[in-house]
Amino acid sequence: MRLELAPSRWLAAGIVLTHLAAAASVYTVLPGWTGALLAAALLALGAAAAWGRALLRSGASVRAIELGAAPPVFELASGERLAAEVAGRRYVTRYVVALPLGRPLSRTLLVTADMLGREEFRRLRLWALWNRLPGVAAKQLIAR
Repeated sequence: MRLELAPSRWLAAGIVLTHLAAAASVYTVLPGWTGALLAAALLALGAAAAWGRALLRSGASVRAIELGAAPPVFELASGERLAAEVAGRRYVTRYVVALPLGRPLSRTLLVTADMLGREEFRRLRLWALWNRLPGVAAKQLIAR
């Protein structure tokens, strides 16, 4: 099964707002040009993270996930396809799935509900919990 990821404006906004709060905190504690410089660096870091992780604009952004094979295959925006193991401990909620990826990606892929269709996100959540895709029993296929 192939899951095509769409950009998430909500995740991008969350990343930027979090970095904005961190920048404001730094500037409050460290006023002056050094605090302003550090705050600006934090904002730039937030913009870069939102650009690559949430808006999927970087060449290293994961644009598609292919499940079913072991290990799963991740397609990057650059067109490169990489197979990577997913760690056993995964974070799954109604709105977010976090997949810790092994080498060669070595990062955590955060997929929000607005990055996939409703049914696709449900399947990803089931796969993340049980490490297998939902299927139809053989008796149900014969009965149809």
